[in-house]
Amino acid sequence: MHHHESKSEKERGITAALSVAVTVFVLTAAILPVAEASSWWRWAAERFGIGAEPAPSRAMSVRETPRRETAGGLSSGAKREVTSSQSASRTEATIPLRWGDLGARLVSEGVIDEEKLRALYEGRGGLTEDEERLLTAGNEGNLVVTSENAPFVLNLLWAFGLANENTILTAGAMSDPQYGGPGVFASTGGWTLARGEAMEHYAKHAFVRLTEKEQALVRSVAENIYRPCCDNPTHFPDCNHGMAMLGLLELMASQGRSEEEIYRAALAVNELWFPETYAAIREYLVQKGRSFESESPKTLLGREFSSASGYRKILEAVSPRSGGGGSCGV
Repeated sequence: MHHHESKSEKERGITAALSVAVTVFVLTAAILPVAEASSWWRWAAERFGIGAEPAPSRAMSVRETPRRETAGGLSSGAKREVTSSQSASRTEATIPLRWGDLGARLVSEGVIDEEKLRALYEGRGGLTEDEERLLTAGNEGNLVVTSENAPFVLNLLWAFGLANENTILTAGAMSDPQYGGPGVFASTGGWTLARGEAMEHYAKHAFVRLTEKEQALVRSVAENIYRPCCDNPTHFPDCNHGMAMLGLLELMASQGRSEEEIYRAALAVNELWFPETYAAIREYLVQKGRSFESESPKTLLGREFSSASGYRKILEAVSPRSGGGGSCGV
């Protein structure tokens, strides 16, 4: 009995510390360069002992606060809509999904506050013509993501993933009481571009309704796709990369894309979000007498390669690299 009470008190203490950490980071990110803010968060995570293990084994799961990311793109090929680049760095991708007018709908429902978003990007040189179209005018062709528009696409997918109704959000690990509720995570607390609070939109909008078959596909793929910023799969989207990836999976499944197409698109996006990470993975595979192109996207996106713990092991075998990906903020 005393053991359980002690554990509960410890978990409440960690939860409280994390809440403070997330709040301070979000405020810090508003005035510091992203690199400095990310470094601050890494210090906080180490200080409070958070993020070294998958969330189910810990009281909390925030590894890094929400990031400004880069959503990546894929190159078209003769036989596949999503193809792998032969070079070490992917710079563009054509994702086989129609974005349509989702940008305008996200604004209309308040998931994105257009004024806040424009103010944010004004400090980054303003929106490009392509980004304006994705936000307001609609796009019926395949979604083309480049190194230049990747951060913007990441934010759009983050907003969609957070707001769209899905049982992964309402009945999965994100809503498990042992982790403090969905509002404590980087993927929710870090979304500061909504009208009102992010949690007012969490899984509240039916932008896309999945059939049972489509939902089963999303769940299956989400359980296997990891990101190098933390040790959780997309099924536990506690950071912005995870939430954006969930949005991507939902959209592709709803438009009839196959499991293979989804895995290929997800790998391409991860490559663009974490270019240095995947350059290191390519180098590691060469050292092992293997090639990146010969490995299946499903394998490369799994825990062995794409989780934080898997990537740390890979780094032990290759030269240290600087950089690695976007921050966990808008």
